[in-house]
Amino acid sequence: MKNVFIGLGSNSGDKKANLTGAINRIKSINKVEIKKISSFYITKPWGNTNQEDFFNQVIEITTDLSAGELLYKLQEIEIKMGRQRKEKWGPRIIDLDILMYGDEVIDSPELKIPHPYMKERSFVLVPLQEIDPKIVFPDDGAKIEEVLIKVIAREGNNRIIKI
Repeated sequence: MKNVFIGLGSNSGDKKANLTGAINRIKSINKVEIKKISSFYITKPWGNTNQEDFFNQVIEITTDLSAGELLYKLQEIEIKMGRQRKEKWGPRIIDLDILMYGDEVIDSPELKIPHPYMKERSFVLVPLQEIDPKIVFPDDGAKIEEVLIKVIAREGNNRIIKI
């Protein structure tokens, strides 16, 4: 069984209901057990900043699905919930990202783990630290607290609000 962290985001429709609905769908995946769920956070968009604020969360699951199988299941949930990939970092009903898959480092065309942008995004790091403050990133050995301090020093503390 692998411990896996998944980032969730929504900035279209009923954002809170979208995240809750996605978690319920993840819960129903065979061979997946949800262990921890972070608080909800309101965050400013990242990348493409000309859009509505996001609601974000991070969950921890255990699974014996492969990383590829889990990715497929998460993409299936996104599609069933109405996600359309029209523009990079554009508005979305739901976004589900595998952030970390055990202590594995994966670099394939379909999947990169740890998630390639997670160490730059307070909307990932803050809820991730909430549910596991002792995380060490498998690719470089950095501790989450150290990474988060650098991001907050760069962005300030105004980009994320816990609700």
